[in-house]
Amino acid sequence: MGTPEQHVEGAGPFTTRVTWPLPDGGAAVWESRLARRRGVLAVRAPDGSPRRHSRADDVAIGRLRRLNAVAATAFVIGGALFAVGAGVAQFGSGDATQSAVIYFCGGLFFNLGGYASLLQAVNAPRHSVGSGALVTHRWRWWSYEPMRVDWVSALLLLAGTLVFGVNLVESLRQGLSVQQVDRLVWGPDVVGCLLFLASGHLALVEVCHGRLRVLARDLGWWIVAVNQFGSVLFMVSALAAFTRPATDSMVDVGIANWGTLTGALCFSVAGVLQYAERP
Repeated sequence: MGTPEQHVEGAGPFTTRVTWPLPDGGAAVWESRLARRRGVLAVRAPDGSPRRHSRADDVAIGRLRRLNAVAATAFVIGGALFAVGAGVAQFGSGDATQSAVIYFCGGLFFNLGGYASLLQAVNAPRHSVGSGALVTHRWRWWSYEPMRVDWVSALLLLAGTLVFGVNLVESLRQGLSVQQVDRLVWGPDVVGCLLFLASGHLALVEVCHGRLRVLARDLGWWIVAVNQFGSVLFMVSALAAFTRPATDSMVDVGIANWGTLTGALCFSVAGVLQYAERP
């Protein structure tokens, strides 16, 4: 990957960090998440002094701040609503329809958060090898960039929220048979969880630059890790929510509700942390 003058890091076809020399003898370091979330490029001085950050222009910084605020707020509210819905289902303070309506409202916020995350990837300032600055392009509502790990991760996240939407809409229907519940409600739930897990894995690849590891001092790593743990809990919940045709009952209602509640809280916590990961 890259040219002999560049040092490229990543995993598979994805590039997450590029280092290249500058004419003054220093070096520039572009990191995918750092550029997308904070709008900065690291620059190392020739004398080895601590590196500084070269910021994108005001247009890009303004975009990133607004998109980050929208995404973070959407996941905080969406996660909170999912937690409330699971609490209503678990503690019996409302009927199944009430829980489904709360879940549906939370799902709309997850949709918004997923799309805002994709827009962050689409409109992130880009690097230009040989230069020590980031380049801002015109605003776009969509792009097709399957070789970018952040774009693929965000697209999978958005797809997961949309598939969850199918699950949530179908859960509002009355009179479904066990087979219909498993096909129309449980099936999309599992698919959505798988998409969330795939998105989270790629986000970890991005922040770890290929080799998965703990980065305790990296806020971005904590945000991704908490979200991924929430996705794992969602999957546990989904598996426990399978309705067995022989008994017409879920595998374990308690695990299903608690998995949803704790997984949703993970997304809310990560959303709160995301407020701090801004330009």
